[in-house]
Amino acid sequence: MTTLFRKSLISAALASTTALPAMAQDISWIYCGDSIDPVHEKYIAEWEAANEGWTVTPEVVGWGQCQDKATTLAVAGSPAAMAYVGSRTLKEFALNELIVEVPMSDEEKAAYYPHIVDTVTFEDTQWGIPIAFSTKALYWNKGLFEAAGLDPEVPPKTWAETIEFAKTIKEKTGTAGYGLPAKTFDNTMHQFLHWVYTNSGTVIDAEGNITLDSPENLAALETYKALVPWSVEGATAYEQNEIRAVFLDGSVGMIQAAVGAAFRLADTDIDWGVADLPLGPSAQGPGTLLITDSLAIFAGSGVEEKAVEFARYITSPEVQEAYEGGGAAGLTPLRPGPAVDAMLEGAPYWKPFIDGIEFGGPEPLFTDYKGLQNVMIEMVQSVVTGAAEPADALTKAAAALEEYK
Repeated sequence: MTTLFRKSLISAALASTTALPAMAQDISWIYCGDSIDPVHEKYIAEWEAANEGWTVTPEVVGWGQCQDKATTLAVAGSPAAMAYVGSRTLKEFALNELIVEVPMSDEEKAAYYPHIVDTVTFEDTQWGIPIAFSTKALYWNKGLFEAAGLDPEVPPKTWAETIEFAKTIKEKTGTAGYGLPAKTFDNTMHQFLHWVYTNSGTVIDAEGNITLDSPENLAALETYKALVPWSVEGATAYEQNEIRAVFLDGSVGMIQAAVGAAFRLADTDIDWGVADLPLGPSAQGPGTLLITDSLAIFAGSGVEEKAVEFARYITSPEVQEAYEGGGAAGLTPLRPGPAVDAMLEGAPYWKPFIDGIEFGGPEPLFTDYKGLQNVMIEMVQSVVTGAAEPADALTKAAAALEEYK
């Protein structure tokens, strides 16, 4: 067990955590959220009925604590059989031998949208099974566009147009043209990565080389700087959901957000549209950060083989389709199919969330994901606040990431 791993994860653990080892015929599942989804309740019962003598016991833990709890139990030697985790943690868990491999067949891999399997792959092996997926698109306020003299039906298609439109909205209406989130929060890094993947950039390559300090990423950070005067004031006070709230209030012209914003907009009087994320000068096509959460199977529970079997079942196409609910849950579908086709036909606003997958990219896998987040957040904040120039901030961040790759 590495010292870095212990320091970075045990320090975040819940001091009050206690647990007993999983019983021989029970699969314990650390389940993130406020309650168990009814779809999972249904299919757990069906799996138990088909596997006599076996039970699945989910423990519901809030989003802010569930990953720390799974980590604490594993490091202490009393792991849950499986846990819902951010896929970005899988490399860290794998290198410290806390989870077992869950390799996929070529047929299984091919069933997913492109690059989804990459989010759980390290050294050509899969270490988790995707269970939830998120992409982003551009939302714009048509009323503010019209008030600013812009065509309300034509969103920006490039970064340059995004800057131009944001500037026009701010100058003509006095309202922020764009919503840049830069709070000390993980989605500040996530939001920047959408810009990385809409300009064919990367953070780390397959050989483990840091690629952050590149012309493609410099262009992204320079665009951040150019947007600051036309964005919300005090961007470091906002994370993405808070920016979304400002948009829902009609007080910002454009934001990038997940499909959940579309459901919330239905309850407002805002005339809105949604489109592909605008493209940088080096883009090959529509892109987005591909964020997945996965089921990780922990080593040492004594029921690893059966836990893998259950995890494959609970994330199988039939179950996953019901869980995603045709988009009602706000999750981007993991796999294409007739249900997705029907969803796109019934709700065309879904299209950009699917379009961005082809040229999208995964959350980078590092040995210390919190170290990665902190470096990326500091980089973004330094540019947004004017404390550093984009080129200097990018070079500094790239050097800092060497410690965590």
